[in-house]
Amino acid sequence: MARPASEVPDVPPGPAAREIAGPAEARGWLEQAIAVRVRELRRLGGATVADVAARAGISKATLSKIENAQISCSLTTLAGLAEALDVPVTAFFRGAEGPREAVHTPAGAGARIVARGTRMGHDYTLLGGLRGPHQRMEAHLVSLTERSEVYPLFQHPGTELLYVLEGSMVYGHGASSYTLHPGDALQLDGEGVHGPRELLTLPIRFLSVVAHAHPDDAAHDAGHV
Repeated sequence: MARPASEVPDVPPGPAAREIAGPAEARGWLEQAIAVRVRELRRLGGATVADVAARAGISKATLSKIENAQISCSLTTLAGLAEALDVPVTAFFRGAEGPREAVHTPAGAGARIVARGTRMGHDYTLLGGLRGPHQRMEAHLVSLTERSEVYPLFQHPGTELLYVLEGSMVYGHGASSYTLHPGDALQLDGEGVHGPRELLTLPIRFLSVVAHAHPDDAAHDAGHV
């Protein structure tokens, strides 16, 4: 039996739930941050605009404008929304510290990283890195063009995501091996020793994105073995 309209979330969960309406440049960053959090919290609770608006004592139109960063909230309205969503008022200000950093690296402009593997036909190009008070992220485009008897191994703090663009290989992590083809992704704990074990189809290109929890941890820079 179909659920009443008031119980059906207006947008399904997943990437669509993180989309925002309109460019952020057209609105204040504080209003935009609050808009994103209110919408996110409402959808996580499976509530509609009508449900939350009624509990907060505001109109649907007002809540819709808040979620689209079209108006600024009063403290009274924020308090009502916090009660309606069962969260502290401070939950609405996550990500509201100010403009966020972004790094754009045009094709072919990334810094080439010379490492031990480079001499064996392994090329590492830095696509960009973000460093903040709580995390650090680095992205590399790795190209493997030659087979060798010994492949470089890596070990570092944080989590790494590999996404294969071209070719195929057997990639090792600890005692496990994974055969990766174009479109395959592998997410792993960087503390486990990892690296390619066998190159099946050359050339191989894949993205490597490493996220660190502690930006001051120098072990990442010295942790390649």
